[in-house]
Amino acid sequence: MASVKDLKKKIKSTKGTLKITTAMKLVSAAKLAKAQHAIVSTRPYTEELDSTIRTVSALVQKYENVLLKESENTRAVLLVISSDRGLCGSYNSQLAKKVRAFITESKNLDLKVYFIGKKVRELVRKDAHEGKLYKFAKTEPSYNETTAVANEFATLFAGGEFGKVFVAYNVFKSAMNFIPTVKQVLPIALDKAFQEKLKTEIPFDFKYDPSPNEILDVLIPESYRSTVYTCVLDALAAEHGSRMSAMDSASKNCKTAIRSLTIEMNKLRQEDITTELIEVVSGAESLNA
Repeated sequence: MASVKDLKKKIKSTKGTLKITTAMKLVSAAKLAKAQHAIVSTRPYTEELDSTIRTVSALVQKYENVLLKESENTRAVLLVISSDRGLCGSYNSQLAKKVRAFITESKNLDLKVYFIGKKVRELVRKDAHEGKLYKFAKTEPSYNETTAVANEFATLFAGGEFGKVFVAYNVFKSAMNFIPTVKQVLPIALDKAFQEKLKTEIPFDFKYDPSPNEILDVLIPESYRSTVYTCVLDALAAEHGSRMSAMDSASKNCKTAIRSLTIEMNKLRQEDITTELIEVVSGAESLNA
């Protein structure tokens, strides 16, 4: 049975942990607010750009772009976006589970897995044909650093090194909710049925300046880069939200533990005081006898 001294040490240690988890929760909350603003601001642009590309490509005849080209090449890339640090709940474990499932389902592909963030890499490296781990100047990659990675894959895809490029990441929904997702980013898939539907809904052609081919040659690579960057922003927001939630739960658990330990310590103190009083009274009575 623990002594009062042991319980005091445990309470002191738990209070120290509580300070750390509370501080981490506040830091994560501040980072989440920034990341959430970034993803909420970026999504409409990416979605509108994608819609514009689909509309113009539906109305332009015989347009070809290397980023749209389907290939029979079975070599493929999977870029996994996870965290470099832990203490973020099930953020990395759920994504790792999704990545393993995708690798199992993609036996027909010669899949090479690249990583942003090392945590999922540590969890799936036994199951994956491991590629490069990307490192950046800061923990969170900038737009330029992200587009450099995206351009590297686009170059490999255009050169025939790979036939498909996928991104695995957690889609941010709320501070307590994210969805592990694997998304194909190359080749950019243009739904033929949707294109035919647009042709009937928009029975006229637009006037273009410059030409529609020149517009699409600029917009399609921009859409691809924006999609990859949006995936990174989603992953960052989900990470900060998950860590904030995990630290909030840890702080609550620390407070509960401190209360329980304090009650147990007070009971032991009472027992010690009662025992001492009994001994004093018994001693006094024995002297009077």
